[in-house]
Amino acid sequence: MLDWWVIGGYLAAMLGLAMYLGRSQSSREDYYLGANRLPGWALATSIIATQCSTNSLLGAPAFVGFVLGGGLLWLQYELAVPLAMLLLCVLFLPVRAAGVISIYAYLEQRLGLASRLLASGCFLFFRGVATGVTVYGVASVIGLVTGTSYTAAVLILMGITIAYDVLGGMRAVVISDVVQMLLLTAAVVYTLAALGEPLLAEWGALAERSTTLVNDWGLTGNNYGFWPMLLGGLFLYTAYYGCDQSQAQRLLAAEDAATTRQVLVLNGVLRFPLVLAYCLLGLGLAAYAVEHGDFIAGLPLTGEGSPNYNLVFPAFVAREFAPGLAGLAIVGLFAAAMSSIDSALNSLSASTVEDYVARFRQLSERELFLVSKLATFFWGAFAILFSYQVERIAPTVLEAINKVGSMANGPLLALFCIAVFLPRLGQGAAISGFCLGLLANLLTWLALPLVSWLWWNVIGFAIALGSATLISRALGWQVTTVGEALQCPRREAALLGTMAVLILGVCTAFQLS
Repeated sequence: MLDWWVIGGYLAAMLGLAMYLGRSQSSREDYYLGANRLPGWALATSIIATQCSTNSLLGAPAFVGFVLGGGLLWLQYELAVPLAMLLLCVLFLPVRAAGVISIYAYLEQRLGLASRLLASGCFLFFRGVATGVTVYGVASVIGLVTGTSYTAAVLILMGITIAYDVLGGMRAVVISDVVQMLLLTAAVVYTLAALGEPLLAEWGALAERSTTLVNDWGLTGNNYGFWPMLLGGLFLYTAYYGCDQSQAQRLLAAEDAATTRQVLVLNGVLRFPLVLAYCLLGLGLAAYAVEHGDFIAGLPLTGEGSPNYNLVFPAFVAREFAPGLAGLAIVGLFAAAMSSIDSALNSLSASTVEDYVARFRQLSERELFLVSKLATFFWGAFAILFSYQVERIAPTVLEAINKVGSMANGPLLALFCIAVFLPRLGQGAAISGFCLGLLANLLTWLALPLVSWLWWNVIGFAIALGSATLISRALGWQVTTVGEALQCPRREAALLGTMAVLILGVCTAFQLS
């Protein structure tokens, strides 16, 4: 009963906050960008919270501690984050300077309307699907803890989240993200402390999962070799943070270019410690499972009849945490879920309204403001429906959400690079390259199943950019670099480079231990 009071109190407070913040909103700039008055540290926290939220807290421990072929080698993935932030210090600033709400409006400015609609439509589909993955993961947790059916859990989660998002907009999203990070970090630290003894005692039994560096090119069935995770991860993160409206919208909400760079640098520096904690949590839960043979047997089953390892952390909370503390931990999961889902819904709404409604219909600002809220509700309903199909995609939530996005990440990044640096290639060549890059990834998936899905991010980019250039030359169009003179300040470059070296050092230390 105490846990329910804790959970109910938190949710009521969040809804009250959303109502309060929504009172002063009257325009799309308020609703989608927080009127560009949000501080850099809060925006950086929001980005980290969205990326390292419920999907990671469910998927990372499952992959590190329990999935066949998993382990701490997931840390290799983090090598790419500071490098991607460094690239975005160069690539994203022209987009931010364009003064747009939807980043895809920049493509129209540089290439044409068709490229805007194509990229926006691609984002709407893939981000809508990824949001459904998030809904599945969190609703499964709610069902496990409360004993309710999956459908009831989905309705509870999404009813509250949609109401919060519709009422509060971007300000509410960012504030909830900051709260989420505090609660979730506290829950993870407390759990790690509780798992410290079994983790030290069973470290030898988990030796095969402590490997962090695997010199493998990911061409023979190993998805998580060093090179696909470094190079594929670099293209994945650059595309995700810079070309995905759900992340880029926080960068657009920054007050100026200096604040945008601050957000990127903070994300590149602060993300790794949190992911490291998630990975250690997975090892700790695996050690706990070794000492408690009935733990895995008590997990809910997937549709295929195997244990649902995505639920190891909430199952541990329900089993070991005292009343009140369990409620706080579940509040952390709720907060993580709300922050990742409401930010996705807000960005899906922004792209829908800016790229497909306001672009083609002459409506008043008040009418567009109301349409924005209706679009948020629509995408919430879509995520609910898709959540019922998630188990058919991939064995863990984390892999599912990255696999879905990797189909389009590379081609989308190539499209933005053409818009920034090579707009004279022309819209026709750019779109043709995009489609060929997407087709190349699909063929790779079907014909070369042993190639790591992380390479799709590189393959799609290379095929899209190369094809666009060749098509432009074949048609006699001039290929001229007309991108702005872009520079990344030395201080940001040095800090992000140092962080990349530090992550490699941590991985090496685990490798040698």
